[in-house]
Amino acid sequence: MTVTPPPGPDPQSGASNQRISRLDVLRRRLAPDPSNPPAKWLRRHWPSLALLAVACVGIILFDVWLGTCGFDRCPSSAEIRAFHPSEGGNVYDRNDKLIGHLENIRRVNVPISMVPPLVREAFIATEDKRFYEHNGLDWHGVLRAIVRNFSAGGIRQGFSTITMQVAHNSFLADRYHGRSLRRKLIELRISRLLERDLTKDQILEHYLNVIYLGSGVNGVQAASLDLFGKSVNHLTLAEGAMLAALPKAPSTYTPRHDPKRAVERRNLVLGLMADQGYITQSQASAAERQRLKISDTEWRPSVADEPGALDAIRALVDSVLPDALKEEGDINVYTTIDYTLQRSADRTMSRHMASITRESHETMGHQSEEVQGALVALDPATGDIRALVPGKRTQRGGFDRALYARRQPGSAFKPFVYAAAVANGYSPGAEVDDEPVDIEIGNQVWQPANFNDEYNGRITFARALLLSANNATVRVSRAVGETAVIEAARRNGITSPLTPVPSIALGAEGVTPIELVTAYAPFANGGVRVTPRLVTRIEAPDGTLLWSTEVKRTAAMDPRDAYEITEMLEGVVNYGTGKTIRAMGLTGPIAGKTGTTNDGTDAWFVGFTPSLVAGIWFGYDTPHPIAPNATGGRLAAPAWAEFYQAGWHEQRGADFTVPADMVPAVVDPESGELATAWCPTRVRQWYKPNQEPREACHLHTGPEPDQIAIDPNGMRNGRDPVEDLGRRIGDFLKRIIRW
Repeated sequence: MTVTPPPGPDPQSGASNQRISRLDVLRRRLAPDPSNPPAKWLRRHWPSLALLAVACVGIILFDVWLGTCGFDRCPSSAEIRAFHPSEGGNVYDRNDKLIGHLENIRRVNVPISMVPPLVREAFIATEDKRFYEHNGLDWHGVLRAIVRNFSAGGIRQGFSTITMQVAHNSFLADRYHGRSLRRKLIELRISRLLERDLTKDQILEHYLNVIYLGSGVNGVQAASLDLFGKSVNHLTLAEGAMLAALPKAPSTYTPRHDPKRAVERRNLVLGLMADQGYITQSQASAAERQRLKISDTEWRPSVADEPGALDAIRALVDSVLPDALKEEGDINVYTTIDYTLQRSADRTMSRHMASITRESHETMGHQSEEVQGALVALDPATGDIRALVPGKRTQRGGFDRALYARRQPGSAFKPFVYAAAVANGYSPGAEVDDEPVDIEIGNQVWQPANFNDEYNGRITFARALLLSANNATVRVSRAVGETAVIEAARRNGITSPLTPVPSIALGAEGVTPIELVTAYAPFANGGVRVTPRLVTRIEAPDGTLLWSTEVKRTAAMDPRDAYEITEMLEGVVNYGTGKTIRAMGLTGPIAGKTGTTNDGTDAWFVGFTPSLVAGIWFGYDTPHPIAPNATGGRLAAPAWAEFYQAGWHEQRGADFTVPADMVPAVVDPESGELATAWCPTRVRQWYKPNQEPREACHLHTGPEPDQIAIDPNGMRNGRDPVEDLGRRIGDFLKRIIRW
């Protein structure tokens, strides 16, 4: 008989019963105890519960505090990756070329590839020997600092790593000063973020550019230039070790103050490098024997070498975004400046101011002052300023004469007289008497005089402007009215106070260089007034737009009137007081006007082409004569020609645009009448319908028997051609030798 053993215990059933048993125990424990109600239990345990709640809240708050970097928002990954040690804000020209900084910070950022490996290793050996091993916090350094400080009974040693130093100098320098636990905790938090978002080499590059190395210098490149007078990529082992010796105490170990202590610290760095295997002991010994050779002069960004427009750019940025550098960091300022033209302007004005000063001192005895000058150049189509020179710069932020100096423009104001005339129906071929004139002003009589008391009789408006004839211009101004002249100047852009008196025709009221240049722009662009613009936009380091401005244009003149004035001013350059421009070799379409005030106190030339209008002024800050025969044609026009030749090029075939509804005529520029076969010079000019000349030239009715050669202004010239050629070569050589 088969005996069936009794069934054994079911394993699954046992596990299930065990779980049920545990649930029963839990229910019994959670079941209300009639002898110990909840209220009684809470009264008994409330101190422990309150302490636990406070601890939980404290932990949460600390975590939030640390996670937000002290409730002040931690830098984002994008901000960390975009960080760039400040060089004082960047200023770019119209082609995005870096031309300067808003502030002169003694730092030059360089890529890590430019720093020699031995220089990098010198800093790592001295500041953070496990830099490539830890993740921002070196626990060996922490324990070492705790032991050292405990044994010393105070704070004697820190445990900052290179990453922590970057965190502090890059993101916390303006928030925390001095040592504190709070600062260290936030440094650690940001250090972890840096290690997460950057490579070790990127962190080291930031460190080498941001670290303070004494004497107001930040970064290894600036320190190398300051101490050794050369770039960091040319440093020797001993020199690199000297830089690495400085972060611990820059003012203590700088070789300029204490060479002996500096050498001792440098040699310590060399020893550390040898101990850590970066160099051999023999290399260290050889470097220790090298004598320190420190540069005689400290390195500072040169103000003298800065583009002249920078001060005006800084002032504009400060007016529209006064706290941008502090709040945004290294902002990027995009300007309308053309770097090539600006450089030409700075060099030309510097040379000519120095030359005119020498002449003035030799001839007038003004030994205590220097002749000043100003230059403004802008695009006549947009008002964008291409170059600006405020004067002779001796310090940053000096007086900007180009923007604020009000000086009498003299004859450079005359185009507005003739602009008022053509707007009132006169033609450039209209005639006026150029003879002495007496004008009663109250009980007095004003008698303007022409230059050198030379008068030309009955001449056309165009020739009166060409010759800069004062009396003829005063008669035209009187005919149209001084108020109309002022209105013409106002429409074009003159904003300075102007008084409707007879002398307004000769530029007796002060204007600024930028006003005068702006007011010439409508002549060049077809009658449109423009607003000068120096900065197009300002961006934060991450590209966020902070500020911008647009081109502003308003109608000012009938385009035909503007073109007639332009042709008249072309005559000034080709045949009149501005013919120095042609004598210096400039070709192509150029118009302009000279200006000279009484006794040669101010010298001007304002000229323009289809793509550029520029004005130059020379004079003393305290008005008095510059030199004998100081005129705009002799002083300012040559400077304008040199500036233009070196810095600007017109497009091939560029010319002033002839407005519709104008008719051409070939005329003699001297008489303004229709040219004949006997006229030595013939030019094509454009007129409004029914205003073109009808009569043949009355000055040239046949060949001149004694005429040998013709000079550029179409006048008779009795010199021998060989003699004339020799004179021209001599004049050219004088200019070369002079400059």
